[in-house]
Amino acid sequence: MKRLAAIAALAAVATATAACGTTETGDSAGSGGIYTTIDGAKQIDATAPINPFNPQGSTFVGYDAMSLAWPKNDLMDPNQFYPGLAASWTATPDQGEVVIHLQPDARWSDGKPVTSEDIRVSIGLAYTQGGSAYTVNAGAAGAAADIQIVDAKTVKIVQGANRSNAFLRNVLSTVVVPAHVYGPLLPAGFWTTLTAARGTGPAAEKAKTEITGLSQKVIAFAPREDVSAGPFVLERVNPGAALLKRNPYFYDAAKIVPDKVKVLNYTGNEQIWNYLVSGKLDSAPFTAVPAAVMTRIKETPGNDIRKGYSPVAASLAFNQARKPYDNVHVRRALAYLIDRNQVTKIASPEAGTPSVTTTGIHGSAAKAWLGDQIGALDQYKVDAAKADKELRAAGMVKKGGTWAMPDGKPWKVQLNVPASFSDWVAAAKSITSQLNDHGIEASVVTSADYILYLDELSSGKFDIGFWLMALGPSPYNIYQRVYGSANGWSLLAGRLRHSPPGKNGNWMAGPETIGGVNPGELTNQLNLASPEEQKRIVGTLARLTNEQLPVIQIYDYVNTQFVNTTRYTGWPEAGSEALRLPAGVWMQLGMIRKNSV
Repeated sequence: MKRLAAIAALAAVATATAACGTTETGDSAGSGGIYTTIDGAKQIDATAPINPFNPQGSTFVGYDAMSLAWPKNDLMDPNQFYPGLAASWTATPDQGEVVIHLQPDARWSDGKPVTSEDIRVSIGLAYTQGGSAYTVNAGAAGAAADIQIVDAKTVKIVQGANRSNAFLRNVLSTVVVPAHVYGPLLPAGFWTTLTAARGTGPAAEKAKTEITGLSQKVIAFAPREDVSAGPFVLERVNPGAALLKRNPYFYDAAKIVPDKVKVLNYTGNEQIWNYLVSGKLDSAPFTAVPAAVMTRIKETPGNDIRKGYSPVAASLAFNQARKPYDNVHVRRALAYLIDRNQVTKIASPEAGTPSVTTTGIHGSAAKAWLGDQIGALDQYKVDAAKADKELRAAGMVKKGGTWAMPDGKPWKVQLNVPASFSDWVAAAKSITSQLNDHGIEASVVTSADYILYLDELSSGKFDIGFWLMALGPSPYNIYQRVYGSANGWSLLAGRLRHSPPGKNGNWMAGPETIGGVNPGELTNQLNLASPEEQKRIVGTLARLTNEQLPVIQIYDYVNTQFVNTTRYTGWPEAGSEALRLPAGVWMQLGMIRKNSV
């Protein structure tokens, strides 16, 4: 998937390409050398502030930007983490209270200790951005109700009355910044205002507005220099690359081998391919690569591939407010006509596996969640006879070898995709070719970029669109992609509501209940359920999704990453959960070593 989209202006692109192609000079790296990589989450904007709250900020997760802990990405348990700035933590069985114990030797790159006040200020800033555990919406599930400093290295965070079993995960994911740098962004009386915002009525609404009104101020804040608690600190940044040097005060400095880290900029997937072919990168995160380019990458000395689980799947999602997609027989017919093996072979041969069936869950996780239940689901193997039967059951008619609507009007299938997602475009072309071969007039329509595509999708403009789903490991997050706001269900002030088609972003327009089952309510219950209850609910939702096909699961992504053993070794093994973490975290875990050969 071309998720690493080209968004830089042409002038910046030209500068970046030239800068990245040169050899770094003036860097007196010691025996550890310079580790070279890219940031798969964003492209470099040399004008962006050194601020992790800024989406384009000149900070790099796992290198200078630090969280309390790093997710292990377990297939079923989203609350398993590696230590970060939190050395350890405890939680009550209902996650009502989480106690964080900071690394005793953690210090900022200016030598000052990391303390509980840093955590408190970081949480206060997170409230200005909203969401997760830090929201000012009264009664929101999983919202923190109180933050208490126990001592200089211990913090207690208390969950509100409307509990969520994702609370621990959200707390441990807190991004931590230095209070002595960011603290002045929080006005006097901030915590009193926050307490007022948790109430109801005009005073509470005013308090909420005051807190959320700080959002842009926090995002725009530009510190004079990088003050990092991570293994590295930013030395300089230009349009072509960012250079980070070791933080001598990092609490586990003995595990960090490279002297410096160079993060190269990129304008799109093609530039990353060129970096890999030329052997410039010590590691690169997931990047969609066609077969011919993959062959060239493999031929480069030292290049190696690491594949692991990626809790994401590509699907076709239907707007059931549009005919004939409100009819389940039509959706089933399309499922029987799409050869998922062929589509995957064309669209994502190295970074995807054909979905065995549609469950709403990535195939690897489905085995863990469903066990033997998965064998009872319809796999929707290619079967033209079954497809014809389903189309006739929907009242569709065949005229002169071409399928038409029940009233005889032409049926024209349009698959919508963002033009920048190369694998989706290839997949859509393969699918439309298969449908045309069966007498269904089908075509591909592209949107200029992903942001525009999402806007058009949410406005209900499309009949069928490609949709990312199965975003684990939390089962709640997985099924939110099918039975969440895009399909009408929203959690407001702790209350689940269902909006009619076309309202509040409901573009999937599925029914609120199906056979007496409300899938949105079941999805919401996943936030509170015990592990055993979660398995029961997941089983119900998987069966319902398989029968009703609000989406057709096409292929499950494989986390295909690249490493080069010429300069460094010790990479995570194939299949390791750590593959989904930045290389800076690998270094913190002691994985990366200098290649002495």
